[in-house]
Amino acid sequence: MERLLTIAGSDPGGGAGIQADLRTFSRLGVYGMAVVTAATAQNTRGVQGVHFVPAESVALQLDAVLSDIGADAVKTGMLGNAEIVRATAEKIRQYGVPHLIVDPVMEAESGTRLLTEDGVESMVDLLLPLATAVTPNLAEAGVLVGQRVETISDMKLAARRIHEKGPRWVIVKGGHLKENPVDVVFDGSGYVELAGERVLGPSVHGTGCTFSAALAVGIARGMPVTEAVLTAKRFVTAALRTPLGLGKGRSIANQFVDVDEEMES
Repeated sequence: MERLLTIAGSDPGGGAGIQADLRTFSRLGVYGMAVVTAATAQNTRGVQGVHFVPAESVALQLDAVLSDIGADAVKTGMLGNAEIVRATAEKIRQYGVPHLIVDPVMEAESGTRLLTEDGVESMVDLLLPLATAVTPNLAEAGVLVGQRVETISDMKLAARRIHEKGPRWVIVKGGHLKENPVDVVFDGSGYVELAGERVLGPSVHGTGCTFSAALAVGIARGMPVTEAVLTAKRFVTAALRTPLGLGKGRSIANQFVDVDEEMES
């Protein structure tokens, strides 16, 4: 059984963060583990508070997991600050993790900042060079390259510039494009545009976490990256089509979905 580790913040409402990652891992049949970087106070209506775990504790958690169980792939989510990014990069190098998928979480939908400016710099300098793949949305890609990303042409330029920072694959997610959603995948030599379904309905919490977690599973299983992206997109689309309306705010991505049954309906 593949071993997947998420390094991210805890969402006590279960909609995103390590809770969404672990549900995705479980649903896709891999063994999931979690290193907690932050304790958030949040629910379907937004983020009420964030407490970052000391970087030393993050490093100890990583030592505990990687020195014993190991990991076939690691994905990062909310890292919070430069100290946690540095600790994460150091341990990824130390233990020779074969695949790192970086979801560059920077800001909550409510606008709460989830990664400091020096944290972004450390991510670019220390973490992206270790990454098998990085999965920014339009806003995150814009921060990484220092300019707005609003069109497919912008996405391609951003993907090339992010690739120059070290990751082997860049997936710029186009879910927030004004037209139909298209993801741009770049490996340094050519672009692949992957069109997706625009799922109409209420805003859904946890889609970015779900996508990067599903992508990590595919890569850990040895899928070609483009195939892993397509598989992850299919899973997220099914989760979006059957959202869970459990709270008083946004719906939650449904990782319990039967993908084949939902996509055939």
